[in-house]
Amino acid sequence: MRRSVSALLGLGVLFFSWLPSLASAHEFRPGHLQILEVEEPSSKFHVIWKKPILLNTSVELDPIFAQECTLTDVAPPKVGNVALIYHWRTDCDLSQSTVEVKDLPFSHTDVLVSLTTLDGEKANYVLRPDAPTLDLRNQTITAFSYFVIGVEHLVFGIDHVLFVIGLFLFIRDPIALIKTITAFTLSHSITLALSVLELVKLDQSATEAVIALSIFFLARELVRPEAERSRLTRGRPWVMAFVFGLLHGLGFAGALADIGLPKDDLWISLLLFNVGIEAGQVAVLLTLAGFAWLLSRAGLRQQFFATTAWGMGCLATYWTIDRTVLLF
Repeated sequence: MRRSVSALLGLGVLFFSWLPSLASAHEFRPGHLQILEVEEPSSKFHVIWKKPILLNTSVELDPIFAQECTLTDVAPPKVGNVALIYHWRTDCDLSQSTVEVKDLPFSHTDVLVSLTTLDGEKANYVLRPDAPTLDLRNQTITAFSYFVIGVEHLVFGIDHVLFVIGLFLFIRDPIALIKTITAFTLSHSITLALSVLELVKLDQSATEAVIALSIFFLARELVRPEAERSRLTRGRPWVMAFVFGLLHGLGFAGALADIGLPKDDLWISLLLFNVGIEAGQVAVLLTLAGFAWLLSRAGLRQQFFATTAWGMGCLATYWTIDRTVLLF
């Protein structure tokens, strides 16, 4: 008994030691670098750089072109809901240049790069932390990049990971869990598609405050005795997951729409993105299942699950207060 308690305390300390980093967690947001060839004699290319903002603080990501390419400001930087927007001009032929995003390897985000030439040809690329440099002269285009973005969105979007963990702790039946996770993914996909098509656009800060509240609701249900839980969560958890999935989808979709998404190959990139999200969720669930099996063997499953639920509730409470304060 004493050994079990010690192990439980050790696991609890490990979980809560992550809270400082989780407390600053935010929605996964890519940057967007648009390179447009123009006809004006004073310059050859117009560059639009949308640098993502996390928790009202700019991520230190900056594009660096070849040394011989000099960029000049067209207008002062504009502050958007989720990005700082820069406009530059240059007489350098950027289509035959390279670009590197500074400090990208130390971040948990990606950068979408789009190149549009005078003849109307468009090319889209994705820079990731493991590949922060792009050679526009011979870079191959791969639609698979959007799949990777989807996986990273789930894994590094701590909001979503905690919600998936909460669903795993809440639902014991594997079939019911699969149905609930699928409902969550479908609703997430609906709001993403609506946002990409510019049919829905909500204030990002308010949306993320409500997302934090949804995690708090799920954590509250977890710590209550099963008989005292709401009828909806007990009888039709997939409905709860679907409704909250709409909110979670709006959180990322709003950020992505504000930053910008290349218009060509829209549907295939959207499909691969959502498949990536599903793959990320499956990976999280398999990891949780393996961890739960180890805890069951040690007789610590219930105790640790309760500790995790309380930890989720505390973190969600902090997020809710912090994000609500930012609204005013």
